Amino acid sequence: MTFHATLTRSVAIAALLSSLAACNTVSRLSEVGSGPEVSPIKNPTQQPGYQQVSMPMPMPQQPPQSANSLWRTGSRAFFKDQRAKDVGDILTVNLSINDNATFTSGLSRSLTGTESAGAAALLGYEATLGKILPAAVNPASLLGTNSTSTNTNTGSTTRTEALTTNIAATITQILPNGNLVIAGRQEMRVNSEMRELTIQGIVRPEDLSTSNTVTYDKIAEARIYYGGRGVVSDANTPRWGQEILDVIFPF
Repeated sequence: MTFHATLTRSVAIAALLSSLAACNTVSRLSEVGSGPEVSPIKNPTQQPGYQQVSMPMPMPQQPPQSANSLWRTGSRAFFKDQRAKDVGDILTVNLSINDNATFTSGLSRSLTGTESAGAAALLGYEATLGKILPAAVNPASLLGTNSTSTNTNTGSTTRTEALTTNIAATITQILPNGNLVIAGRQEMRVNSEMRELTIQGIVRPEDLSTSNTVTYDKIAEARIYYGGRGVVSDANTPRWGQEILDVIFPF
């Protein structure tokens, strides 16, 4: 990529970030003195960028017919099942995340090199080198190099995450094999800080408990976001100018 293309791309990114920052600035200025506003309830399937989930599915099979039987194939009980099963039904997701991870890596490299060259005999003309080269030339020591390289790297990463809460989610799609696509969003305002929790994923109807709940570890393709917006988040977020410098600064 040429310097001109890189510069043009950097300017375009800076202009985009500036426009986004301006929108965020206007939004934050409108909340001065009142705190962040609660977002309106929206249909998740009508949000920008929403796409229906497509997963590998088995061939459809017709359930066998059981004549003169009170038991229906696939039914969990003789009575109506109160667990979520249709689009728009609500279920509860139990989040109890307590992850700990520690990564340590080290690298040590040492390189030493020595090179030397001389011309003790050069077709009999070694005695005349003093006339061509500066005085006090030693033909036996015409070239000598010495190099030493040492590199030591040590890295350590420690991550601890803990989150315990419950969130209600809505079934937004039923896949051909019966699995349920769910989406849930929760907002809670504490003083001038809005805490946001969203979850998306795919669950099996069999994993729903009798109380219509499912644990987070049984959600496939889970997307869990827990964050916030407000004065505390603003204080912990670097300014957009600093983020631009972090991206384009070469040193």
